[in-house]
Amino acid sequence: MNYEMTIGLEVHAELNTATKIYCGCKNAFGAEVNSNCCPICTGMPGTLPTLNEKVVEYAVKMGHALNCKINPVSKQDRKNYFYPDLPKAYQISQFDIPLCENGYLDVMVDEKGNTKRIGVTRIHIEEDAGKLLHDESFAGSLVDFNRCGVPLIEIVSEPDMHSSAEAKAYLETIKSILQYIDISDCKMQEGSIRCDINVSVCRPGEPMGTRCEMKNVNTFSGAVRAIEYEAKRQIEVLEAGGVIHQETRRWDDAKGQNFLLRSKEDSHDYRYFPEPDLLTIVIDEEKIRRLKDELPELPNQKLKRYMESYGLPHFDANLLTENPDKAAFFESCVDKNNCKTKNISNWLLGDVSRILNEKNLSLADTALTPEKLTDMIALIEKGTISVTAG
Repeated sequence: MNYEMTIGLEVHAELNTATKIYCGCKNAFGAEVNSNCCPICTGMPGTLPTLNEKVVEYAVKMGHALNCKINPVSKQDRKNYFYPDLPKAYQISQFDIPLCENGYLDVMVDEKGNTKRIGVTRIHIEEDAGKLLHDESFAGSLVDFNRCGVPLIEIVSEPDMHSSAEAKAYLETIKSILQYIDISDCKMQEGSIRCDINVSVCRPGEPMGTRCEMKNVNTFSGAVRAIEYEAKRQIEVLEAGGVIHQETRRWDDAKGQNFLLRSKEDSHDYRYFPEPDLLTIVIDEEKIRRLKDELPELPNQKLKRYMESYGLPHFDANLLTENPDKAAFFESCVDKNNCKTKNISNWLLGDVSRILNEKNLSLADTALTPEKLTDMIALIEKGTISVTAG
């Protein structure tokens, strides 16, 4: 029997503000353990938070980029739960009135340039929790509070995806936009962007099945594996005559399987209530417009321009615009010399990308410059040197 898969994603992106969301502690990765924390971000009695205005501005920019309605009035709420890395026993988040809602994102789903529109339910701001450190030589776990209070935006999609490939394309597009508007470094190895994945299966024509959530998946390839594993697990349960229960599961990418964490909570389990120590967030319409005007050329806009202005095929334009650094390098190459743009594209997407991938480097990590690359391409075009010599 065939089954249909339904996927919804919650993307958590750390914002690259200089300081944390509610205090003046430095927002930086890799500092000495428990050196970037204070009584406010660790929730000491008597301390009061102060909202970082940049966090609101960054969230609104992302809302504009995802075609959201921006709420001029929103509020913050306490999400109550206990976990060792959450010193206050609550997280300041947003519940019923987020900063941004009812948006969408058009995602390319194949190499021909066909797109699918994925709904964006909401974008809200919240603070990150600390980090548990597990040391096998120590009978217990240690806590690093440096991450407490690091600003996050959570981008919640509609359950509009029906394959792991669509989910991966959505995640890659979200990451690209975050980098283009320069509000997150999206360093997955540092946990700057991660996602929770909701998966359900049902037979064709039947109502959507019971969903299960997998927490904190931090690679896109891992997300693909997690989705396919969970769909297969649910189908096997149903085929055996079982019932899918709503629950939260932990994905272990090394083992290629997930494990039950707990029965899935609903919103009432978190006992949300308005944050009493923070004022309502009010943004005037002029500022909302200004933040929209400050947006740079976004990936889909740049892709269209590359095809129209440079005559590049969709495949090339899509790869060249996937991150702003690669796009900027390409445009610098075009400006430096009269080389054919397709030849520049071929080199960047061919040998250059291959070497970078093999050595796990970015263009910024190398001595390659637009001048060096275009000088070499010009010599090849003139027949002075061969392609293999280049």
